Amino acid sequence: MGIISNFLPSDSLETPVLFLIYNRLSTTKEVFQIISRAKPARLYVAGDGPKEIVSEDREKVSAVRQYVLNNINWDCSVKTFLRERNVGCGKAVSDAITWFFENEEMGIILEDDTLPSLSFFWFCQELLRRYKDNKKIGMISGCNFQNGKKRGDGDYYFSLYSHIWGWASWRDRWQNYEFSLDSFKDISFIEEIFTDRNIREYWKMIFHKMKRHEIDTWDYQWTFTLWKNKQLSILPNVNLVTNIGFGDDGTHLKRASKALVLKRYEMVIERHPTKIMPDIEADKYTFKHHYSPRPSILNFLGRIKYAVQNMWFKNRSSF
Repeated sequence: MGIISNFLPSDSLETPVLFLIYNRLSTTKEVFQIISRAKPARLYVAGDGPKEIVSEDREKVSAVRQYVLNNINWDCSVKTFLRERNVGCGKAVSDAITWFFENEEMGIILEDDTLPSLSFFWFCQELLRRYKDNKKIGMISGCNFQNGKKRGDGDYYFSLYSHIWGWASWRDRWQNYEFSLDSFKDISFIEEIFTDRNIREYWKMIFHKMKRHEIDTWDYQWTFTLWKNKQLSILPNVNLVTNIGFGDDGTHLKRASKALVLKRYEMVIERHPTKIMPDIEADKYTFKHHYSPRPSILNFLGRIKYAVQNMWFKNRSSF
């Protein structure tokens, strides 16, 4: 595996970068310092507007924007999409990504709490170019949740799971994105993807919650889109991105479990996998250690579903 102690890029970063910001100056500074070392030729900056009900939010949002825009100290093209009003995490991020891909054919996406290694940018650049025309691949991630377990015969492997703590994709893949899950009526593809009943029930539960607007996010819809279109994600065999956003000001995650606190490494790709197929064992490990649903809850959901179906058949037979 191509782990190295000191990464020196062999060429410039021509791949555009979208930096998603909001109101956390400390994490924004850390991530932006790495972006400034990578020196992308084209930088896109997008941010949700301040919450009106939070008195200090406008000042915080303004401070973050000023810091980023005043510290672009390399030669690059800059475009911004900075909202005046708050629309929430789900729409703010997904709309920004849509805007990004309206301008670019491919690119790298980083949020203000996803701290990458320097080599992450070139990892994405190399694979964006390599798999540009291969529609089996939906995205490239910088995350690895395998706790040191090497998967497959290359420096990266293919997965069903789309980790978005630092990732990259192409315009033609994102064009299939469904924020409102309009096609969720047909979920037969979940049955085709997973043989494990507990895993199927877990994801059906998640997508039903999304359809009912019970979770304000955008990434579950991206997972749905990739699965519906039978596309895989590329994951490195060592972790390249650390989430530094855990805390009281985090949007979704206030505390980090050990499974989510990841050391990041520098790496170069020395060997590509010989086959494009999901690593089933790696995905089982990810589900068990990353998503961590309690079996009792899944079994309970399964019993409820069975009871409802049974009741429906009984009522139907009495007509």
